[in-house]
Formats: sequence, C-alpha cells, structure tokens
Amino acid sequence: MKMKKYTAASMPEAMIQVRRELGKDAVILRTKEFTSGGFLGLFKKKQIEVIAALDPDVSKSEPVKESGAAMLAAPANKVSNKTESERQSDMSSELTAFKQELRAAISGQTRHYAMPLQRLYERLLHNEVLPQIASGLMERLIEQGHAEDAESKLLALLTERFSKVQQPTSFQKKYIHLVGPTGVGKTTTIAKLAAKSALVDNKKVAFITTDTYRIAAIDQLRTYAKILDVPMEVAYSLEDYEAARKKFADYDQVFVDTAGRNFKDAAFVKELERTLDLQQDAETYLTLAITTRASDLAAIYHQFAHLPIKQFIFTKIDEASRYGGILNLMQQANIGVAYLTHGQDVPDDILTPTADFLAKRVMEETARA
Repeated sequence: MKMKKYTAASMPEAMIQVRRELGKDAVILRTKEFTSGGFLGLFKKKQIEVIAALDPDVSKSEPVKESGAAMLAAPANKVSNKTESERQSDMSSELTAFKQELRAAISGQTRHYAMPLQRLYERLLHNEVLPQIASGLMERLIEQGHAEDAESKLLALLTERFSKVQQPTSFQKKYIHLVGPTGVGKTTTIAKLAAKSALVDNKKVAFITTDTYRIAAIDQLRTYAKILDVPMEVAYSLEDYEAARKKFADYDQVFVDTAGRNFKDAAFVKELERTLDLQQDAETYLTLAITTRASDLAAIYHQFAHLPIKQFIFTKIDEASRYGGILNLMQQANIGVAYLTHGQDVPDDILTPTADFLAKRVMEETARA
C-alpha cells in the first residue's frame, strides 16, 4: 500500500493534491488541523494535514480515469475518437462528481471504500440516505464479500431492511385518520382511499373533516363526497367529532381529514388530540410528501411521534428523484409504508409498495447537480 502525507491551506486543496497524485481510489486515513508560521505567537496560519493511501491492487483492478486537469495537459497529438462536445461533457461530469466529493469530505460525512463499494456508498448519500445508515450497509457488504455482484447484494440488503417493517396494508379499525403537515395532499389521498373502499371493497363509507382552517379544504372534500355519493360531517371540536361518530355508527369505514399546520409548532400538533379521538377503534396514518427534505421528514415525524402512528403514506412520488428519506424514516420509527400516491386522479394514482419496490427506488441512479 502506498501512503503519503499532504499539507495544504484547506481540505479542498488537500483533496486536489491527493486526487492528482494517487487517483480517485485513494483512501483518506487521517486528517488533522494545525497552525504554522507566525511571529512571536501571532499571525499563525491554519493548515490541514492529510494522510492518504492507495492499494495498488485496487487501482490496477479498475483504471483511474484521467481528471479534467490531466486531459487538458495531454499532448496535442494524442489521438481521440471523441468529439469536442463529448470531451467537454466528460470533463463536466467528472468535475461535478469531484465537487460532490469535496463537499462530503468538508462536511465530515463521507467515508472511503474500495471500488465498487465507494460508488454505491456515494449513490446512497446522493439519494439522501443518512451517512450512518449508508456506512452500516457498506459494512454488511464487506462482511459478505464485495464481488462484482455488490449492487445486487446491496439491493437484497435494502429489501431485507424494508421487509422487517413493511407490513401488509389493510384497515383493521373503523375510523381512519390522516395527519400531517400542510400541503402534502391529505384531502386528495383521503378521497382515493375512500373511493377504493366504496367502489372496490363495497364498503359503506363516510367522511369527517376537522380541517376548518381552510374553507377550500372543506369544499374539496365535499365535492369528493358528492361524487362518491357518501355523507360528510364537519367537526369544529371534539364534541362535534363524537357527534359525527355517533351519526356514522352503522357505517363500515369513516375517513377523517385533519388540518395541516406548521409542523414546527408542537402546539398545533397537540391540538389534534383535543379535536380527535385517536384511540377508540381508530388507525392513524402520517401523511408526508416525499419531495420534503430528508432532514425535515425526520423533524416532522418527531413532532407527530407521540401519536399512535400505524404507518406512513408518502405523496408526490411522481415529483421526486430521491427516496433515501423513506429508508431513514422507516428505520428511525420502525414503521412501514401503507401507500404511495402519484398524481391527483381519484381513485387512481395510488399504490401499495412492496419492500422490493422501495429498495429499488432508494437504489435508483439520478442526475447529480
């Protein structure tokens, strides 16, 4: 193994030196900050010391692509079959990947593995899988032996993780509550679920809405109720909600729409418990938009975690390109996903995901900006 120490004014400069001399397969063994120079203890400059290593066997097994700088410095008479636009595209892609590596290195969230694990690890990070989860998956792959089938092994590991919490979706209780922040599509999702129960499962269905903060939400649900020819009640208080439950005592399924409020204000979330009975013959589903940043998904769940959440419902999957947030949240909460929605069509645009489906979404390769 070839090892070398580099000193630079910043981490990006050090990474450039490492990549230039050892290539992209180099492994960072240690980083350390120190100060140097100065006069009488003043005007010292901060320096970064990086110790990097390269395993010759790894570098030989997969040739290192020339960096953008190396390509520019190549002899003018070197023969190339690529057009100028193709060369520029290659350089742009490489510089983009290098920029992402620098961001990850500066943030301290990246680790380095031998190929092809490094590519898979970076793909998971790009898809917003938490670094600690991605690292844990890589360690499992190393235990199993990372051969050429590393990608299929990772897919199997992800499927296994989803399978542990992904349960068959079926409503066991009469009252179905959808809770979640504003703008995620709870009302449309309620209509899709009710339509399936009424039209496919031949259930006697009714609506209750407690979303009295938005007149448009009441009108929207009332429109769905007319289309499905089912009754609807508006509850402004817990007393109204209990009265609506008594009115729908002989119905098979009652779907309850709730107000979407600012998830950062815990008072709004607690207000749900003053308006709804979430325990008696009821199931509660936390509805989230997959387009929400992974960090915000975790924060939203934290605010709703004290409620008896049975499963998640993720909306707007047709607008998303990264699905790591689903894996992060499922592992954090140990809760599965009941439904995924993709569009506004009622009763269509909704599906029940399998563990394999979710794993493939998390593994998807997406464009890197």
